[in-house]
Amino acid sequence: MRANIDCVSSRYETIGVQPVAPALGAEISGVDISKTLDDKTVAEIRAALLQHLVVFFRGQSLTPETLLAFARRFGEIAPYPFVKGMDAHPDVVEVVKREDEILNFGGIWHSDTTYLERQPMGSVLYAVEIPPLGGDTLFANMYMAYEALSDGMKVLIDGLEGVNSAHKADAAVGRIQRVSERPTGEDQFTTQAVHPIVRTHPETGRKSLYVNRGHTVKVDGFTEEESQPILEYLYTHQTRPEFSCRFRWTPGAVAFWDNRAAQHNAVNDYHGYRRVMRRVTLAGERPK
Repeated sequence: MRANIDCVSSRYETIGVQPVAPALGAEISGVDISKTLDDKTVAEIRAALLQHLVVFFRGQSLTPETLLAFARRFGEIAPYPFVKGMDAHPDVVEVVKREDEILNFGGIWHSDTTYLERQPMGSVLYAVEIPPLGGDTLFANMYMAYEALSDGMKVLIDGLEGVNSAHKADAAVGRIQRVSERPTGEDQFTTQAVHPIVRTHPETGRKSLYVNRGHTVKVDGFTEEESQPILEYLYTHQTRPEFSCRFRWTPGAVAFWDNRAAQHNAVNDYHGYRRVMRRVTLAGERPK
C-alpha cells in the first residue's frame, strides 16, 4: 500500500499541483478553468487526476456554459438518471440543500450511479453557494483500500460481483426532494446492475475496491443475509481515515474526481443553511 505523495508541482509546466493528504487529493493552481485550455494543460490536469484521484481548483468563476466546456475537455457528458438539469443547460444538475431541509443529496459514502451498466468516469462539482461553516466533502482512495486487504480476503472477493441498486434506502432518501421537484422519469434507465467487487482501472491498470454503502445491496449469487458480513466489513474498511481526505469548500471552488477509483461523502452538518452546487457528469465504461 502506498500513498500518492510523490507528485510535486515541479513535474508540471502549466499548472501547480499540491497534495492535500497522503492518500489522495491535490489542489491545482495557476489555471483559470473558465478559459479555453490548451491541450498540454488539459493533459497535465488529467495526469494529476489519475495520480491523486480528486483534484481541486479554488476561486473559479464559472457559468453553466464554461463549466460544461471545461468538463467536455475530459470526455463525453452523461445524464444523471433521476434529477433534471437546469432548464437552459440540461447537462448541468443543481445539487441543493435548503435552509429548512434536514436530508442532503449524496450524504453517504458512495461511487456515483453504480446501479447503471456504464458508470461515470468522473464528475465536476462547482460551489455556487456554501454555508458559513460545514458542508465539507470526504473522499477515499479505493486503490489503497484494495491493496490493504489481507491476501485471504483478496482471494475471497476477486472474481465476485456486487449487485447495485438505485433504490437502496440510505442513498435514495437523500434525493427524494430534488426528484419530486425535477423528475426525469427513471423508466428510461436501468437502475440495477451487477459489477465486479474488484475492478481494474481502464487507464492505470490498477485494481480498486468497487462496492459502496450507498448502492451495493448484495454479492451476486449470495443472499442478502449471506452478503452482509462481507459487505459490512468492506464498507468499514474502505473509508478508514488513512485512505481519505477532506475538502473544505470555498466560494468558486471546484472538485473533479475519478469515480472509478474514489468514493465520496457529502458531510451533512450544516442544518439551517443553504448550499447550492452545480454538477456535470462524465460518461465512462462498464467496469471490468
